[in-house]
Amino acid sequence: MRRFLIGIWLLLSLVLAVKAQKRPLVNTSNSPFAKLKPLDMHAVQWTSGFWAERFEMGKKKMVPQLWKVYNDAEISHAYKNFEIAAGLDTGSHQGPSFHDGDYYKMLEAVASLYATTKNPQLDTMMDQVIETIARSQREDGYIYTLSMIEQRKTGKRNQFEDRLSFEAYNIGHLMTAACIHYRATGKRNLLEVAVKATDYLYKFYKTASPTLARNAICPSHYMGVVEMYRTLGDERYIDLAKHLIDIKGAINDGTDDNQDRIPFREQEKVMGHAVRANYLYAGVADVYAETGDSTLLDQLCKMWEDVTSHKMYITGGCGSLYDGVSPDGTSYNPAEVQKIHQAYGRDYQLPNFTAHNETCANIGNMLWNWRMLQLTGDAKYMDVFELALYNSVLSGISLDGKRFLYTNPLAYSDSLPFEQRWSKDRVEYISLSNCCPPNTVRTLTQIHNYAYNISEEGLWVNLYSGNELHTNLLDGSKVMLRQQTEYPWNGEVELFLEEVPDHAFSFFLRIPGWTETASVKINGEVLDRDVSPGSYLEINRLWKEGDRISLVLPMEAVLMQANPLVEENRNQVAVKRGPLVYCLESVDLPEGDSIFDVVIPAAARFSPQMEMVENSKLLYLRGEAQLIDKQKNWDGKLYRKLAGDESRQLLINLVPYFAWGNRGHTDMTVWMPVR
Repeated sequence: MRRFLIGIWLLLSLVLAVKAQKRPLVNTSNSPFAKLKPLDMHAVQWTSGFWAERFEMGKKKMVPQLWKVYNDAEISHAYKNFEIAAGLDTGSHQGPSFHDGDYYKMLEAVASLYATTKNPQLDTMMDQVIETIARSQREDGYIYTLSMIEQRKTGKRNQFEDRLSFEAYNIGHLMTAACIHYRATGKRNLLEVAVKATDYLYKFYKTASPTLARNAICPSHYMGVVEMYRTLGDERYIDLAKHLIDIKGAINDGTDDNQDRIPFREQEKVMGHAVRANYLYAGVADVYAETGDSTLLDQLCKMWEDVTSHKMYITGGCGSLYDGVSPDGTSYNPAEVQKIHQAYGRDYQLPNFTAHNETCANIGNMLWNWRMLQLTGDAKYMDVFELALYNSVLSGISLDGKRFLYTNPLAYSDSLPFEQRWSKDRVEYISLSNCCPPNTVRTLTQIHNYAYNISEEGLWVNLYSGNELHTNLLDGSKVMLRQQTEYPWNGEVELFLEEVPDHAFSFFLRIPGWTETASVKINGEVLDRDVSPGSYLEINRLWKEGDRISLVLPMEAVLMQANPLVEENRNQVAVKRGPLVYCLESVDLPEGDSIFDVVIPAAARFSPQMEMVENSKLLYLRGEAQLIDKQKNWDGKLYRKLAGDESRQLLINLVPYFAWGNRGHTDMTVWMPVR
């Protein structure tokens, strides 16, 4: 009998493992108010081109480097904190209070890599550290190494007493990592830790006062709780997520920095810490997908319009201010003026040298827009997703996959008369706050999950890069195809259909908003249809094996201008080609010349030239510009009479913004004067 029961247990474990491997990254498969549905985590394999190269870099460099950083006590102390909290070692907590969350993000990156590679070494590595994490958890489910290490010394069981507490943030990333790990491996060892922690949060928020409950900044747990609901179906979890939104702002001492001075549904403008804001909006979108509460979607649309029309950089970056005041510092009552940091500013307040644009905020922009796409099927959300991905997210990591930026300015100069808070040279470990590196790596190991969607009508193509797709439509019928393209360097895309159902269905091809004259052919014949930029083109027909869809997205370098209310960019232009924003670096100018003296002709034309930097392909843009020989010596003066500066022709090279700073220390600018 015992052997029979063991056999049944093994069979069930195998079934669970197989089912888990077929589950998607963000599991809106059964979300009643999501128009689009995700594919399984293993459905897409990069085969060639841009993302295949970066995924290979993730396997060989990014993830191994990240694992080393977070498990070496001499570098980060993150894993050592878990060992001390578990009673396996002695000592004190070291590092920031959100170190646990960083470690969970690192685990999520490893699990995401395992989902596509099935490398058994990754599975073994995760099992070893998960055992320690589980042992560090308190019996009631509470898990936060900073507090638990102190509790081991004092015996006190305090939690959520600091209004700047990162407990819930850490637990939120635990939830997400656990769901991804479960779907990738079929194992419940990390999921059980997350279940206990989520149950703890549920009980805590049921009894905590709004003031105590607000001690949970950076709301990753909004997304995490909903993902736990999707994974386990426990109704308490979606109730908790709704409760978190309902109490947002239900206090007397809330702050704009934490988006809780005003109840969420009453807010008119995006405000405060950009990471917290974007995570909040992503979490609210998750709740709408499950509940259909129209007040949430209405508010999200209002916030989205505010960001994209007034507060987002041309790179998709978010959060213009290192530090500031809200609301605007204009109140006659000093008590109403609050400090904000790493935050959204006023409308059109988009400085370049001092742009903050934390990489995590830009990833939050992606997460939010991805969820909005799932809810609506509107291509404008994927346009913003792609813009942030290719520019202000990829800029956060070096081409060799080992070094990172915390902030992503649109200009840098050694001549600035002050030292900025974060290094503008990428580093392997950001000692003050290393939250961005694991966030970046987990994101880049998951990009294939964003390439396609399915709906009742058919298959949606969101991103273009060489891949193979093996999936099922919602009716269970199989679709297999190959995608070939050199996107984003080239706008020609080919889809080769290798297996299709025997009934008609639709392909939805995303036509990016940046294109003007896209065209489509089916088996070499031009599709006689209007192809509108910033939309999905639906093609419904009875497809057959061997059919070929050809999409052409002409890519020309264009000069972009900002709204004149963006003071710093008035009478200046940026150069954009396809989804990529370009910049000028001082390493490409003759010694003694300044990039800030370069003027772009209004009729400038640029020719593409492929180069190799750090074993990565980069498409440079080369063109003629003018260099103004300005009088350099100001003798400490603030103003002077306009001099008759001379100009000369100059050949310049522009590099994709995401790749700036990969050829050594350099000045850089995105915006340049035009005449």
